[in-house]
Parts: sequence; C-alpha cells; structure tokens
Amino acid sequence: MSGSRVRAAVDWFAPLLPESRVALFRTVCYLFVIVDVHLIVRDPIPLSRHPELYRPLLLERMFSLPQPSVPLTVALYLIVIVGSLVAAANRLPLAAGLVVAAAFTWWTAIGMSYGKVDHDHLALIVALWVLPTVGTIPARWASGERSRQAGWALKCIQIAVVSTYFLSALTKIRSGGWSLSSWPESSILMWAIVRRPHGLGQFLMPYPELLHLMQWFSFTAELTAVVVLWLRGRALLAAALFWLSFHVFTVAVLYIHFAPTVICWLAFAPLERFGPWLSGVIAGWRQRTGRRPARHPVPVFRDQAVDGSG
Repeated sequence: MSGSRVRAAVDWFAPLLPESRVALFRTVCYLFVIVDVHLIVRDPIPLSRHPELYRPLLLERMFSLPQPSVPLTVALYLIVIVGSLVAAANRLPLAAGLVVAAAFTWWTAIGMSYGKVDHDHLALIVALWVLPTVGTIPARWASGERSRQAGWALKCIQIAVVSTYFLSALTKIRSGGWSLSSWPESSILMWAIVRRPHGLGQFLMPYPELLHLMQWFSFTAELTAVVVLWLRGRALLAAALFWLSFHVFTVAVLYIHFAPTVICWLAFAPLERFGPWLSGVIAGWRQRTGRRPARHPVPVFRDQAVDGSG
C-alpha cells in the first residue's frame, strides 16, 4: 500500500477534529446515560429479584459475570449515576469514562438477559468505550485544539450508528433465509401494529400494500445506511434529518423509539460551534445585567461546510 493510501486511510479513520466536539458530545452522552437508566433500561434492579428468569448473554458468559442480585444492581446503578455526572462535567474523563463504560455495559446486559436484546444501544455502548480514549487530553467546550484522538473516537461512534441500521438489515435477510424479498414482503409491520394497536399505525391497517411498500423502503434504507459515512455538508444533513424523521415515524406508528441511537447522531454534528454561541449568549446576558464579561475570549471556529469530518 502506497504512502498516500495509508495517509488517506488514516485521515478517514482518524481525522483531525476539534476536541471541543468531543467535550460537548461527552456531556450530552453521559447525561443521557442517566436518563437511560431511569426511562429505558430501568428494570435490572427489580428483575434481579427473579433469578429463575435470568438467561445470561454471551458477553456475561464470556467474562463469567456473576448472576445479578439486588445489591449488585443497586451498586451498578450508583456507579453509573456518579460516574456519569463526573464524566459529563469533563472531569476525570479517562477514569470516570472507563468506569461508566464497564458499569453501564453490565447494567444493560443484565436488563436484556430477561428477554429480547434491543439493538438501539449499540452506538451508545461503543461511544462509552471510545470516549475515554480522548481522556488524556483536557478537552473543554471552548477548546480550539484539534486531534486525531478526537477524530478516531467520533468516527467509531459514527460507524456504530450506521452499523445499527445495516446490521438490522442483515438480520432481516438472515431471518428470511437470506432472501432479499422475504422480510419486506412479509406481514411483520401489520403484525407489529396489531400487537401495538395505537398511534398512527391503526389508521394504516386497512392498507396492506402501503405497509409492504413501507417495509421495502425501510429495508432499503437500512441496507444502504453505510453510505452516510462518506457524505458531507448538505447531503449529510439531509441524511441525518431523514433518519431522525424515520425514528419519529416509528414512534408515531409503533411507539418504538431509538433514543440511544438518535443521541449518537450528534457525533456527526459540528458541536464545536455551540461553545462560541453559548459564550456569546452569556456575554450578552452579562452586558445587559451589568456584569463583567469573561476575561478570556473564546476562540471562534471558522469551519466551512457542516460535515462529519470537521
């Protein structure tokens, strides 16, 4: 492989991106983890009271993790909450990040060891494990530095986001006997609406052909989702808006959300622009209230197009 190809590969897998983008994403990500343990994967503690229902996942079997108990799940809960608060403040990002990654991964595995495994947490789990790799750098919301550490971490999260859709399409193909038409031509969406008879879905039940068309559309979108990794500017923005609209639609039709995946779409966004904007808002508020402005100005980024590589 020539030197230019190696450099191109490095630039793609580990582009130079603002560390402030990671700092802002870290804050949002860890605050969402706190929301997650209360609203999404919220039942490991009560489930641990029923050991007869526990079916450990492959991860738990590989590491010989002990069977969950109430003291264990309560301890995991406290570790996740405290660690997330510390990491969200960009304090001890390496130590706190690794602790939260391990504790939340175990917490989520326990929650999914009593029933089906939800693939909406793939990107979030990956994010929690790669964010600490940027922990050796004191990244701040207003940092003007760029690094390949930041670029590599964000690229891993981006790959995990699109893999959520692509792997879902492969699973549909595998479940149908490796036939591209089996899942889209099935009545799975009708079955899901009958199983959850509320929302917009109940108005679509009289139109089975439309449901088949929707299945083909979603299946094709999932199968080609990896294209997003090479989009830039307005094309990337359009793709992000499409998938956000897709998730809004699934909530309206089936009451199924993909909040953990949606949060991780922020890895594509130029979050570093939020720091200067917030500083401007604070400076304006201080000026209106007669308070003294900040002593050190915040650097303003002058990136060109909105894209996933900075």
